Amino acid sequence: MYAVTTDILSVSNNLQTQLLPFSQFIDTLKEKMKQVFHVRADVDQMSVHRGLPPFVLREIMSANPLSVGIPTKYGGRGGIMKENIGLLAAASYESLALSLTFGINSALFLQPFGKFGQEEVKKEVFDRFLNEKAMGGLMITEPDYGSDALNMQTLYSEKNSKYHLSGKKHWAGLTGWADYWLLTARQKSSSDQLMRDIDFFLCDVNAPGQNIVVEEFFENLGLYAIPYGRNRIEVQVPRTHKLVPETTGVKMMLDLLHRSRMQFPGMGMGFIQRMLDEALAHTQQRSVGGRSLFQYDQVQQRLSDLQASYTICSAMCVNSSKKAGLDVDLSSQGMEANAVKSVITDLMQEAAQSVVQLVGAKAYKINHIAGRGTVDSRPFQIFEGSNDILYAQISEALVKMMKRSKEHNLFRFLKDFDLTSKAVHFIKTHVDFTLDLQIPQRKLVEMGKVIGRVISLNQVLDLADKGFKKELIDGSITFLQQEIGKLMSAFNFKNSQLAIDDYREDSSWLNFVAG
Repeated sequence: MYAVTTDILSVSNNLQTQLLPFSQFIDTLKEKMKQVFHVRADVDQMSVHRGLPPFVLREIMSANPLSVGIPTKYGGRGGIMKENIGLLAAASYESLALSLTFGINSALFLQPFGKFGQEEVKKEVFDRFLNEKAMGGLMITEPDYGSDALNMQTLYSEKNSKYHLSGKKHWAGLTGWADYWLLTARQKSSSDQLMRDIDFFLCDVNAPGQNIVVEEFFENLGLYAIPYGRNRIEVQVPRTHKLVPETTGVKMMLDLLHRSRMQFPGMGMGFIQRMLDEALAHTQQRSVGGRSLFQYDQVQQRLSDLQASYTICSAMCVNSSKKAGLDVDLSSQGMEANAVKSVITDLMQEAAQSVVQLVGAKAYKINHIAGRGTVDSRPFQIFEGSNDILYAQISEALVKMMKRSKEHNLFRFLKDFDLTSKAVHFIKTHVDFTLDLQIPQRKLVEMGKVIGRVISLNQVLDLADKGFKKELIDGSITFLQQEIGKLMSAFNFKNSQLAIDDYREDSSWLNFVAG
């Protein structure tokens, strides 16, 4: 009788979650965060300790935030991209680590599992997320093959109707916490070679034969609330636990990663807004030389840059809500996804650094929102693709398309390219030249930064068409024009300097001081 009653209550709660308007749903979550971060505890003091107090996650998860990533047929809110991004934004205003926790669960587990998982296991998994507050994550990265994911050495073979996986994974967010993992591996052939394609498997760490051993927990520099570590994979999973790609496993991985990168603006949105609000409050209240900091010209420069970042991120959120739905195959949309991820994470780090500069010594504390924000936002420029690599990939894609179209003038190409067609007219003087398509790697990175910001400017102009506040649009256009101008200056500067192997020879300054 008790079990039946519990089931009925669970169904009732899930139905209520489904039917709740999103604004009401997110307000409930915000109230929960206010209670645990500001009433029952102090988020600033909490931030200096690793992990989260049990009551924090318990209270926050009671609002069923992860229901946004679960299909309606299984009791969730339907995986609507606008809601997924809205959830991340609401959480990142209070805690970037909490927002990333939601992002790991939703973008890296629930969304790909819902899209590619087998029907036989979906109900059980989704029920546990909704009713038992389970968590899930993704393991791709390996100790010896960080960014070289296609050469991962975790392998699998099929025996006795089960898949046997063996290997090492590290830097998976929620290490030791998650109940479910999506594991990536390559099939071992009959000749003991690893196949080129990659497969994904569902692993339930609480099931027999599926326990993942954490060999080491890392002392990560920031994001203290999230555990990271090195994991040993020696598991056996049923056939139903293998994800089914629409074409190949590599394309499935690209679809997953590109969709995740398109959701980074959600984490950036609340974070940048919080940095902006903190900066405004401090500069308006702080008096130096008989007037408020807010009145100083250099301070106005920093504040206007923060507002430009806020506007650019808003444009990205609108764009991703429209383009990154689960019904869309994003495997071929690497250029836009890479631009969105790399530009917004650069802006996040710059926002935190700017607030530290405005606040001064007080902000150089891990329990200050700006100090914490600096270390917490820094890894966003590294994980899910180092920004240097993503910028280079943007340029490589650009070069391929220009060669294919036989157009070597950068302005003329960007004018006819859908991701840049509006923006290019605002920066014509910077890009109206013939681009040498034989570009060294360092210049690929520099050009990728330029193109990433042109794509961002195009999204800002799309947002302007929807009626967004004109003063903020104008400020972000000016900001991006200036950024593109500086980056093009760096691109045009001839620099082929190489590192010197034995730099110590004839280079001790002490030998060049008399006496």
